[in-house]
Amino acid sequence: MSETKETTRCGFVAILGAPNAGKSTLMNHLLGIKLAAVSPKAQTTRSRIRGVLTEGTGQIIFIDTPGIFKPNKRLDRAMVRAAWHEEQDADIRLLIMDVSRGKIDPHTLPIIEQIREHKTPRVWLLLNKIDKIDRQKLLPLAAECEALGIFENILMIAAKMDDGLADLKNKLLAAIPEGPWHYPEDQLTDLSERLIAAELTREQLYHKLGAELPYASTVVTDAWETFRDGSVKISQTVLVERIQQKAIVVGAKGQKIKDIREAAQAEITELLGKPVHLFLFVKVAERWQEDPEHYENWGLEFKS
Repeated sequence: MSETKETTRCGFVAILGAPNAGKSTLMNHLLGIKLAAVSPKAQTTRSRIRGVLTEGTGQIIFIDTPGIFKPNKRLDRAMVRAAWHEEQDADIRLLIMDVSRGKIDPHTLPIIEQIREHKTPRVWLLLNKIDKIDRQKLLPLAAECEALGIFENILMIAAKMDDGLADLKNKLLAAIPEGPWHYPEDQLTDLSERLIAAELTREQLYHKLGAELPYASTVVTDAWETFRDGSVKISQTVLVERIQQKAIVVGAKGQKIKDIREAAQAEITELLGKPVHLFLFVKVAERWQEDPEHYENWGLEFKS
C-alpha cells in the first residue's frame, strides 16, 4: 500500500500598519532572524521584504511593507504605493496596531477606513504592545475593534516579547490555502545578502545617531568579496544629502562612523555566520532620492 503524501499549504501574508507599529519586529521575531531594520524612528522600512517561514507542511511568505502614512516626497509616495500594492496580492493581511495609548491609534484610522471602503477580505487585526497597556483597557479596546465588523480575526500580541506569536503562527499555518511551496524549505528570504547587509548598517545609523540622523540618508553595498578562509570583505557607502549631514555621521575624530561600523559588522557577522570585515564610507549625494537604481533595489516604483 503506497503512502499518502501530506497536503502542503502555502500563502502570502502582508504585514500592514502605520509607521512604527512594529511590523518589522513582528516579522523578524516570527522568522527568528533579523531581515528588516528596526528602530524607534518611524518609516524605517523602505523596501518590500519577504521572509519565508516553513514549518510542517505549511509555508508562509511574510511581506513586511513600509508604513502607511500621508506621503510628501517621491520616496514617501513610492513606499506607501508599495505597501498598498503588496496588500492586494496577499492571501491574508495582518494589520498591526500599537495599542500602548489605550485607544485606537489615530495613525491607523485611515488604514481602517481604506479597508472598510474597499471591503478588503481576510484582514486580521493584531493589537501589538499589549505589555504596555493596562489589561482593563485592553478588553474594551478589543471589543471596540471587533464592533467595526471588518476583521476576520483579532489577536493580542507583544511582538518584541514574543508574546502571542506562537498562537498567531499556528493560526496562519492553518488558514493559508492548500498549494505547493514557492521556496525551498531552507530559504528564509528572497532578499540578497548585499541588501540585507545594507539594511543592518542603516539600522545602526538610527541606533547610534538617534534624533541627529537625517532621514534623507541611505546605505549602499558597493563591493562583496569572499576569501578562501570563508571571511567576507564588504564595502558600503552611506549617502547623505548635505555636507553638514556627513559631519554628523562621521562624528568628532571619526568616532561615530567607527561605532556604526563596529555595530553593523557584528550584526552582519551574526547573520552570515562567518567573519566579516566591513568598510564604511560617507558620501554627499544631494539627489540620491532621485536615482531610480535605489528604488529598483528596494522593490519600489520610481514613478510614484
